[in-house]
Amino acid sequence: MKTKALIALASLASLTAMPASADTQAASMATAPESLYVRYSGSLLMIPVANISINAVWPDQTYSATATFQSGGLLAWFDDTNIEAGVSGYVREEGLDPWRYQHLNHASGKGRVVAVNFVDGMAVPDINPPFGSMGDPAATDEERTGAMDPISGILNMMLSAPLTANGEPCSGRVPIFDGRARYNLRLENGGMDSVNTRAWSGEALVCRAYVEPISGYETGDRPSEEDTRRPVVMWLAPQGDIWVPVRYRANTRIGNLTISATHLQVGARPE
Repeated sequence: MKTKALIALASLASLTAMPASADTQAASMATAPESLYVRYSGSLLMIPVANISINAVWPDQTYSATATFQSGGLLAWFDDTNIEAGVSGYVREEGLDPWRYQHLNHASGKGRVVAVNFVDGMAVPDINPPFGSMGDPAATDEERTGAMDPISGILNMMLSAPLTANGEPCSGRVPIFDGRARYNLRLENGGMDSVNTRAWSGEALVCRAYVEPISGYETGDRPSEEDTRRPVVMWLAPQGDIWVPVRYRANTRIGNLTISATHLQVGARPE
């Protein structure tokens, strides 16, 4: 898997959603804060390689969020990336219900907007200009039904740490669709561990995420068996009623990638 894809997985493109599936059931949602802002810095072999941010608000029974990812330093030699993504949707009792997601890579030079509309529970791609290929094979309607976009997945995880029927946090499988690729994240509980970042320090829930590719990959882009054996490890910090990822770590082919929170601000709702 490309280094950029691993970073995306560990940041705005691949954290967990919370729709019910064969392995998970929707947990009760915590009360959303008024706002949330997290800024991250990524490093590879101790060299800064990326800046990432997530900004979300929950007005009334709706939500909207933006996320950015910009590569730099060593990573720019491998894959120059400057992604801006956004999503809007509704807050339901059982979880977030996205309406539209889209992202644009300003560094690609193609000006392609990759969007996903959510219609009756199905993620429907809206790509302009279209991809030359939606993958071999492309994701089917059935595979896209019940999947969520990456940003809504991040926020849903924060509002309800993933719970299975037996109440164990961070377990089961989560369906993700990013506009072309359809994959599951298989979650594995790693227990509690201390973490120290510039934004937050303390005891956090360790959650390992393994990619299980389903469809929507072009030849050469599908994660290899070796890639799927390497988890992205997340440290989730308790912030009142919600859980916020403050560190991600992945073992890539060119070294250990670490993404840590440098700024964390959770806005309180008025009494």
